[in-house]
Amino acid sequence: MHFNAIAALMIMWAGLYPTGGNPAQVNMIHVEIGGLHNDKGNVVCDLYSSSDGFAKDSWKALLRATSVISNGKGVCEFSGIKLGTYAVSVFHDQNSNGKLDTNFLNVPREGVGASNDARGHLGLKVSVWEAFSA
Repeated sequence: MHFNAIAALMIMWAGLYPTGGNPAQVNMIHVEIGGLHNDKGNVVCDLYSSSDGFAKDSWKALLRATSVISNGKGVCEFSGIKLGTYAVSVFHDQNSNGKLDTNFLNVPREGVGASNDARGHLGLKVSVWEAFSA
């Protein structure tokens, strides 16, 4: 059995201000993913605003973003985000089917990661709510 873990996940909060006029703030969460084993497929990032369904039920995610992979790295951005508490789960969708492929024991066949470097039971699947404030 071969398990690819995503080695690094960095999340940055950016407040971007348009030039001139009123400083209407557009908030963005910027996620950098590194340590990918190859450039096949893409990276899928899900942003959650609660622990309900975190890293288990992607349909409960607040937003989803995808990124191409270059040199083992990808970047996902979520814009228009209100201040609050969030967590991000990511996976390396090597076959570009839009879902995390697992084996019969529900162990991922593709690399996974989460905010604050959360690790699931035995490090096999990320399911721990590791939030950050934005």
